[in-house]
Amino acid sequence: MSHHTSLSHRVGIVTGGARGIGYAISERLLKEGASVCLWDMDSVALDEAKASLSALGPVSTAVVDVTDEASVEAATQSTLAAFGKIDLLINNAGIAGNNAKLWEMNPADWRRVVDINLNGPFFTCRAVVPHLLKNGYGRIVNIASIAGKEGNPNASHYSASKAGVVALTKSLGKELATSNILVNCITPAVIETDILKQCSPEHVQYMLSKIPMNRFGQKHEAAALVAWLCSEDCSFSTGAVFDLSGGRATY
Repeated sequence: MSHHTSLSHRVGIVTGGARGIGYAISERLLKEGASVCLWDMDSVALDEAKASLSALGPVSTAVVDVTDEASVEAATQSTLAAFGKIDLLINNAGIAGNNAKLWEMNPADWRRVVDINLNGPFFTCRAVVPHLLKNGYGRIVNIASIAGKEGNPNASHYSASKAGVVALTKSLGKELATSNILVNCITPAVIETDILKQCSPEHVQYMLSKIPMNRFGQKHEAAALVAWLCSEDCSFSTGAVFDLSGGRATY
């Protein structure tokens, strides 16, 4: 690739940025010229990610609980202190939760999944959008899931939370449509990451069987789509849902 500057002078926040898809997204944004603040709950993983990513460009970190309003606000302030502004917000932090039929699900598990996957993006957008408005520019990319469109059995909490992310994206996109701040989401099928270890082998096989390309997505494929959605080349799409499911999605 010859144009590693499409995001030069941009500052991006990536939640869940210390590993998995978030790490791959951070890596790609840095290669495109952005400065990146990694937000994650895991301070050890954050330090390791910063050490390896810093060779590519300016990286800062914040230990954040996205379910906690005060924690999100503090991280927003520390990002501003590090880089002076915020242009991009990638809401990637998420958990799969335990697989169970809805009526056999532990209510605490339901609450935890919805809290991280849906309330998290609400708190981060709420904290960051005023700063994007100040700039008169912004790109928000939410990582939803094909489960949010189709509803995976034995994952009602995850599916409902990701459907919520799709609707949040559409609402916020309309609210900001004339502000030069675009809000989009992607709906990956399974991307090969550590989160698969949380799922039963049967559930993993079920998910693979649904993908016409007969393979899982790769982290760099998600990162490439997100990088475009963060760029000025993406200029007439907002409140939109971008598929990344190997042909699984039918709408």
